[in-house]
Amino acid sequence: MKKHIASARIKTESSQLLKALNDSLPFDKVLYKEDIQGSRAHAAMLAQQGIISQDDQKQIDTALSDILADIEDGKFTLDGGEEDIHMAIESELTRRIGDAGKRLHTARSRNDQVALDFRLYVQNNTKNIASLILENIQTLIKVAESNTDTILPGMTHLQHAQPINFGYHMMAYASMLKRDYERFVSSYERNNLSPIGCAALAGTPHPIDRQMTSDRLGFDEPTLNCLDTVSDRDFALEILFNISTLMMHISRLSEELILWSAAEFRWITLSDRHATGSSIMPQKKNPDIPELLRGKTGRVNGNLVALLTVMKGLPLAYNKDMQEDKEGVFDSVRTALLSLQVLNEMIGDMKVNKDAMEAACMVGHLSATDLADYLVKEKGIPFRDAYHITGNVVNLAEEKGLDISELSLDDLQSIDDRIGEDLVSLLDNRASMNARASQGGTATKRTIEQIENMKSWLKEQDITL
Repeated sequence: MKKHIASARIKTESSQLLKALNDSLPFDKVLYKEDIQGSRAHAAMLAQQGIISQDDQKQIDTALSDILADIEDGKFTLDGGEEDIHMAIESELTRRIGDAGKRLHTARSRNDQVALDFRLYVQNNTKNIASLILENIQTLIKVAESNTDTILPGMTHLQHAQPINFGYHMMAYASMLKRDYERFVSSYERNNLSPIGCAALAGTPHPIDRQMTSDRLGFDEPTLNCLDTVSDRDFALEILFNISTLMMHISRLSEELILWSAAEFRWITLSDRHATGSSIMPQKKNPDIPELLRGKTGRVNGNLVALLTVMKGLPLAYNKDMQEDKEGVFDSVRTALLSLQVLNEMIGDMKVNKDAMEAACMVGHLSATDLADYLVKEKGIPFRDAYHITGNVVNLAEEKGLDISELSLDDLQSIDDRIGEDLVSLLDNRASMNARASQGGTATKRTIEQIENMKSWLKEQDITL
């Protein structure tokens, strides 16, 4: 039986229980591309610096390229007895080219190698997630553009409050996603630093060129301090936090889609592609997709808390606890990528039931605030007095079984004779919606302005980062 790890210090075979606890290959094999990419850059630098020969470097580079192709073609499977992805590839490299392969690990440690591979993975997927966020913003804009005059009840406390348009509501979620995108971009820029060359914790006596490997791998520059670098997982925590915040926003939208598709609302209809039936009730059409999106938010939140907890008490530099950094990140990244793709498709296919939304505006006296504002602006009545007058008008409408917008002038003047005929048209729900024309407000013209501003912002984004 082969020893569990290639170590000059450990002389006896590892316990099979240690192997089960210690091995990370079953999950870190996801990093095979990043590991090979980093090793090829490292070998090129070693050759340039005269640390290994040009011939060794060519053998290493060709063999690593072949190993990558064989992994992707299924000719070389990462399910052997090696401890992790790094040893699996290095062992296969050595098997293929002998001593040249053994020279690859000169001037590096698995500590900086792991940090490099993992950072490359996080940076690549930061770009992938950011790109999908932009696609979702574009889809929300399309829905908004078609509904800048579609009125529905805006709510607070899940109670009807004031009339807004559905395009405005969609632009609220586009604004959330814009912040999410900016958060991912900021993290990418802050963390685009190369760890390779830090070795175990203190650098290396070999005459390496860290800037060369940094440039070759697409980083801005090498990290500043090697002791920090090999123990730093802030970049992993950032992507977990960013994903948790993103999924929280997706969950909020999903919650509204679930409510709006219920029989009590019927404001939207999800396509059959994004709903499921019941195993016993043939009439059911369940919003399972937004429910799953809502549920997965708890999953990614757990991954964030788990890594925060792992890192909270670790001394410098690398500690084996940090092997627990990857599975949660892999899971959250997969969840975010799939969730964004599904959300984008679902929103694009969603039908907006405009008549149902408008009918709902006749419940809850949505233009009551307009009456109070009228009494303040036009009649000079102090707001607190206007507030109570409006409350009395609402009570009258309730007694008559009407919406406040349906009361006659006589009804209104029976509460306060200072109310003029000019108020009646102001209580119309669409007029109320369009009266909110302050910057950032729900008036149709302001919603269109928000859409155009967001379109202009989209044109400025470089999703290639």
